[in-house]
Amino acid sequence: MANQNIIHLTNDSFDAMIRNDKPVLVDFWAAWCGPCRMLAPAIDELADDYKDRIQVCKLNTDEQEAIAIRYRIQTIPTVMLFVGGDIVEKSIGLVPKEDLEDMIDRHLA
Repeated sequence: MANQNIIHLTNDSFDAMIRNDKPVLVDFWAAWCGPCRMLAPAIDELADDYKDRIQVCKLNTDEQEAIAIRYRIQTIPTVMLFVGGDIVEKSIGLVPKEDLEDMIDRHLA
């Protein structure tokens, strides 16, 4: 069952979403990626834990190639945190949920 607190981005919806009033966490992933599947439960938990403070999104790099190319995504999973449309932090590879929480917490008022 899909998490209702996660928005699945497309090439068309990406730019508007990252300019959100709240910080936006974007998980760049692909269906064939084992580490991406391992990270998915942590992304789901973050979407629930921070639902009132940030927007959590996923972008499938195979299906939305233009955005993956624009942001030079060469390794997945890559997780980026955007504030006001700008990347403020990113994490590459499989990392513990706590590392992502720390990244988010550094940018919450």
